[in-house]
Amino acid sequence: MAKSRVAFNRGFLLLLGVALQPAMMLTAANAQAAAGSAISALAPGLTSSTGKTGVPSQNQGPAIVPRDFSELRVAPGDLLSVNVYDAPELTNSYRVDPVGDLTLPLCGKVHLRGLSLQEAAKRLEDALKDGQILVQPQVSVDVLQYSGQYVTVTGEVASPGRVALIAPTNLSEILAETGGVTPLAGARIKIRHGADDAVPEEEVPYARSGGNPQAAATVVRLGDSVIVPRAGIVYVLGAVNRPGGYLMQEDGKMNVAEALALSGGTVMQARTSGLRVIRRNPDGTVLDFPLSYDDIAKGTQTPLALQAQDIVYVPMSKLKATFSSAEGLIGTTASATIYAVH
Repeated sequence: MAKSRVAFNRGFLLLLGVALQPAMMLTAANAQAAAGSAISALAPGLTSSTGKTGVPSQNQGPAIVPRDFSELRVAPGDLLSVNVYDAPELTNSYRVDPVGDLTLPLCGKVHLRGLSLQEAAKRLEDALKDGQILVQPQVSVDVLQYSGQYVTVTGEVASPGRVALIAPTNLSEILAETGGVTPLAGARIKIRHGADDAVPEEEVPYARSGGNPQAAATVVRLGDSVIVPRAGIVYVLGAVNRPGGYLMQEDGKMNVAEALALSGGTVMQARTSGLRVIRRNPDGTVLDFPLSYDDIAKGTQTPLALQAQDIVYVPMSKLKATFSSAEGLIGTTASATIYAVH
């Protein structure tokens, strides 16, 4: 009798488990959906119009969530949930004003800008204690809505625009969110901290073809601007196989011989003894350097070191070039093809 009762109980539990399995699966799905909703509430910019968490919407741009939420700092416009233990009249949601202050009843304005959530809670506890509102206040602070701070990225990146941040992030991650630098990017990236033009720009070395430990160690903060300038360009025009503009090397160096080599060398009709380098100075003056490619090839003349925007011009031996004056050559650079050579 006892054995049959045990067998019945086992069978009943087995049937019960099969019956409850769909409900358990539904509960897990609901839990997963709830987790997604929680992430969306923490960082609204991370939810796209498709509803997939972690994919930024096209209108808002990419968003970066810090690996460690302890890195989060209170910013103007944040909506904070303040829970004061055993004081329901003080427990509420509060918006941080443009200065970075939170107005707490009976305490007035409490400055929280730049503090972590733990530091903000401690600052509010001190305000309640100093104002003799509570003897031993216990406060917890959470973020209900972030203010949507951005970093602006311009210049030679795949997708220039604004990157939404909720915490300081290194430069490498910022560039990755914009699709990385283009082949035309220069060797130094500029960072303008905040909107104060009096603050000097920070320059960070960046190699298109190698590792960048300094970029990984450089912190970009909310409100900063990242500018990726174009690399220096040298123009090779006239009687060469591939006239156009050529990016200078990542160290910013290039000489006449290297520029001619990049352009595929001179054509048969070229007058190599009449080589010229046209250079326009910042003050608007123009310099014209006569050179001999034959002497450079023989090693009797050192190749001239070029600067960004220099024009290397190789004339034809028989036919007169259409644009032989320095001003005419400078004008042709606007329509020249730019080649990125690695």
